[in-house]
Amino acid sequence: MNEDEMEPLDPGFADRFEQEGRRLPLPCQLYLISPPQIGADYADLLAAAFDGGPVAAFQLRLKGVDEDAIAQAAGPLQKLCADRDVAFIINDSIALAKGLGADGVHLGQGDGDPREAREILGKAAQIGVTCHDSRHLAMEAGEAGADYVAFGAFYPTLTKETAHHPDPSILSWWATVFELPCVAIGGITADNAAPLVNAGADFLAVSGAVWNHPEGPRAGIAAFEAALRRT
Repeated sequence: MNEDEMEPLDPGFADRFEQEGRRLPLPCQLYLISPPQIGADYADLLAAAFDGGPVAAFQLRLKGVDEDAIAQAAGPLQKLCADRDVAFIINDSIALAKGLGADGVHLGQGDGDPREAREILGKAAQIGVTCHDSRHLAMEAGEAGADYVAFGAFYPTLTKETAHHPDPSILSWWATVFELPCVAIGGITADNAAPLVNAGADFLAVSGAVWNHPEGPRAGIAAFEAALRRT
């Protein structure tokens, strides 16, 4: 069944979320994404962010940089993640994730098949797939063996151009029907996170709200503490 054949989601689905008998919600966690470019001091900035509060995963997502340069930059960041018990995820490249021994890879549409990633990276790898605003793509990703699906962008973002803007009800629908974790992404800040958390997001993917925080990345992470609580 493709997206056009599926029944439209009721925008009020998120409001009825607690009555729909979804899987027992786990606490929502942070999934931190690097800025598109980083400097020589970035490991210190990442350490400061981790000092601000719990982070479940970190994705190295650099744009306009060749894989050799990304691999060189990854070393101290990957070690820091290991020391802090944070999953180290590579964006887009299965080959780079394999070469670095990363904890996983995040695949956009067109960046590779989760089945191929699983064969190359092994059973323990964390494999995520961008699904935009599509229930159909998310179900396909789950069937292909993804460990999580990502929906968004929920809010305007300067980090990445996107034409897809789902309603939070897609998170409630997914969490009601499927066991696989879902990630909310796109322009998320401590001020606008609550509807996504309460709709059922298992993880909030955050970037600009942390790296551009006026008081630095430690404060950027700390600002989400209250926002991660489901109400």
